Amino acid sequence: MVPPVRRSPSRDDVSERSLHGGDLSVLRRLNSAATLRELRDGGESTLSGLARRVGLSRPTTEGVLGDLIGRGLVAEVAPRPGSGLGRPARRYRFRAEAGHALGVEIDAHHVRLLVTDLSGEAVGGHRASLDTHARPDARISAVRAAVKACLAEAGIDRRSLRAVAAGTPGVVGPDGTVTRCAAVPGWEGVALGRELGRSFACPVLVENDANLAALAERWRGAARAADDVVCVHAGLHTGAGALIGGRLHRGRWGAAGEIGMLPELGLRDTTVVLISGAGPGPGAAGAELAGLASAGPALEDAARVLAAAGRRDPDALRAVDRLAARMSRGVAAMALALDPEMIVVGGPLVGAGAPLVESLRRHVLPLCLSPVRIEASRLGDEAIGLGAVRLALDRIDEDLFRVDRAPAATDPPAATEPAGR
Repeated sequence: MVPPVRRSPSRDDVSERSLHGGDLSVLRRLNSAATLRELRDGGESTLSGLARRVGLSRPTTEGVLGDLIGRGLVAEVAPRPGSGLGRPARRYRFRAEAGHALGVEIDAHHVRLLVTDLSGEAVGGHRASLDTHARPDARISAVRAAVKACLAEAGIDRRSLRAVAAGTPGVVGPDGTVTRCAAVPGWEGVALGRELGRSFACPVLVENDANLAALAERWRGAARAADDVVCVHAGLHTGAGALIGGRLHRGRWGAAGEIGMLPELGLRDTTVVLISGAGPGPGAAGAELAGLASAGPALEDAARVLAAAGRRDPDALRAVDRLAARMSRGVAAMALALDPEMIVVGGPLVGAGAPLVESLRRHVLPLCLSPVRIEASRLGDEAIGLGAVRLALDRIDEDLFRVDRAPAATDPPAATEPAGR
């Protein structure tokens, strides 16, 4: 966080003269960053109130606001009707609409998109199905088409995007290349960051889906009050993302949390294990569940098992419990390695009533040395998209609040790719 420059008004000139060599531009950028952050996080304010909150003199604050207005990041608010006699105090607000962040989730079956303003408020979204067996170039073309449709539906100019972040299964290297992936056919080795970057003039980031789910849980989910968190994303395979001290832990090559690579830890092929474990029995849904094993690792079939478990069908509950017992080794291994405050379980295999989470508590907690909360995600299928937006917003904040160089122009340059890309 950029610290505000706090001093009494009478010391403005002294403080500026103390920056030897005339490096006043750094001081101005510090003041600008502190003022902008206060308006964004604290809401609209009068000039005097803002000066008091930031710790600057009124003239200095007025000059900073003039610069921020010129950059399109701050606007003066129209006087409130009935505000009393005399000239009302001028009020200012952060212009959240001055830019946008785009979050993209790409998996084997779908692409999901979420667009927000600079405050993180959603202004648009879009979903589209993907051909599971499509070649990587065809999949990326479908993602580009979905982006175009999303922006058109939301009425947002592509040039207003200040950062884009995409989430995908697999290990994602520092350069945005998918280095390992078992969930999306042909995806391994795809330079996803570079390919998506051709469509945008702003920064494009790529991250593992479980890592993004962890960011989303701390931003708007079950882990908002926790700093040390493991997020278990249960899907076709089960991955894990970790926050340590409130920060995403990626590891040197982006492979942190990929303990599912070890078959003995029980985190691979979780969907097919759930379905194959739903055999016939005395429950009312036994005959229905028995036929699911032959249907392959379809998440739709897994959802039917989970729905039956939510209705307390004995066959489905046994299938979920067998899966939880198998997964418990991997989940406990993460807990023993990182000693988190909380484990959040999300993804497609957390159905209504969260029977999987209930079973994981029974199997995992006895394996842990320290007390740890195991909670179900409440974000549903929005978790990865929200995490992608959070990652994009963090990248935007780096530009908005950086003080090591002069700010860039408010509007990024026009995209070099045609609108259809």
